[in-house]
Amino acid sequence: QVQLVESGGGSVQAGGSLRLSCAASGRAFGTYGVGWFRQAPGKEREFVAVINWTGGRTSYAASVEGRFTMSRDNAKNTVHLQMNILKPEDTAVYYCAAAQYGDEWRKLVGQYPYWGQGTQVTVSS
Repeated sequence: QVQLVESGGGSVQAGGSLRLSCAASGRAFGTYGVGWFRQAPGKEREFVAVINWTGGRTSYAASVEGRFTMSRDNAKNTVHLQMNILKPEDTAVYYCAAAQYGDEWRKLVGQYPYWGQGTQVTVSS
């Protein structure tokens, strides 16, 4: 089992950057694939990015491809989401989620048993 805590959210103007972190506690974090999801008010939670359990592969939603970069540091039990060229439509609560031996194709909410509490990202125009 793994526990997840997100940090790094905040308010930024369009065109700015933020770096989200997802800190994990529990055993064998290096065997977990991690996804980032987001949920805007009145909308369903949607996939943003995923990194597989080895850290060798990532996949991104089309809406963030080229602007967001996901990485992991298994020595520190941490996953990061670097978000650049932010847009107002990126405004949402961002969640990290984990699944053991998850690969880069795991992009559905229901495929992740472990979730953090979320961190708010607000982008103003």
